[in-house]
Amino acid sequence: MEGSDKFTMYRSPLVSRYASKEMAYNFSDKKKFTAWRRLWIYLAKAEKALGLPISDAQIVEMESHADDIDFAMAAEEERRLRHDVMAHVRTFAHCCPTAAPIIHLGATSCYVGDNTDLTTLRDGFDILLPKLARVIDRLANFAEKYADLPTLGFTHYQPAQLTTVGKHACLWLQDLAMDLRNLQRARKDLRCRGVKGTIATQASFLQLFQGDHDKVEELDRLVTEMAGFKKSYLVTGQTYSREVDVDSLSTLAILGATFHKICTDIRLLANLKEIEEPFEKEQIGSSAMPYKRNPMRAERCCSLARHLVALLADPLQTASVQWLERTLDDSANRRISLPESFLTADIILSTLQNITEGLVVYPKVIERRICQELPFMATLCV
Repeated sequence: MEGSDKFTMYRSPLVSRYASKEMAYNFSDKKKFTAWRRLWIYLAKAEKALGLPISDAQIVEMESHADDIDFAMAAEEERRLRHDVMAHVRTFAHCCPTAAPIIHLGATSCYVGDNTDLTTLRDGFDILLPKLARVIDRLANFAEKYADLPTLGFTHYQPAQLTTVGKHACLWLQDLAMDLRNLQRARKDLRCRGVKGTIATQASFLQLFQGDHDKVEELDRLVTEMAGFKKSYLVTGQTYSREVDVDSLSTLAILGATFHKICTDIRLLANLKEIEEPFEKEQIGSSAMPYKRNPMRAERCCSLARHLVALLADPLQTASVQWLERTLDDSANRRISLPESFLTADIILSTLQNITEGLVVYPKVIERRICQELPFMATLCV
């Protein structure tokens, strides 16, 4: 999209306004279709190693064109064929005429589609985990710095008893530590779909290898290894189980709930003028009331966190309606729900890092409020 054209079409604000470059690239067409080509290369290499008549020249030809995708040609092919995978098979074959007969040999569309999705989920977690760890580190530093600063604790958002500012932050930290554990576990549990054939009976590969089961199992193992996974799913339909998407996105939805709680607390404390997010020198709090210091970063996090939590409904419903070996009504939904969940979590983590690195505490305001409430706390029954 060039020039002013980009202003005449809807663009997702997740990418145009907020997303990090690494997460936006993770779900880009360039990465997706390059991954497809690399999966075709892995398949050809493994099939050759196991005795199929595939030449070194064919593999070299494929490798030399792994990155130079003619997107215009692919789009035209898809418009004509109404099939995205075959459009890209033909586009790849156009620049690899020698390798054309063996591209996608024995495979189904889900070989490239699902294995790429699993790689993208894995790489998405690898982008999120260091960012989450940084937020935990910044917040831990804040908690340690203010571990001994007395402040009012609240229940029902009513003054209760004394706690410390550091203890406030420890409540947030504990939730984030559980989220870190959840994301690490979900990332570790991801497997490759591997090489399973049309409805995952591996029949097409058994035919290619003349009924040699051992070679088919070794083919699956070799491709899984080349794709960067330690294991593949033992049982799939035409697709990997869509409960895998539920598992991945549920960890992000729970993280979204944590984000919302933390940033709501910060917004409440900002109203009390006890703690506030960083405020830039030339930042404007309100167009009509420039003296205001609106907690706009925390508000943005809460706004996006609601979207992140709501997105979990998509994979739950998708997993529930996959008929037998699969149905294609998962496709359009997953094109939206998977990237948006990771993009949204990524954006919030970047914003929350900015907040936690610059939280401002006002001890005198906190002290004054404690003094106002002390007479009431002194009436506690003994």
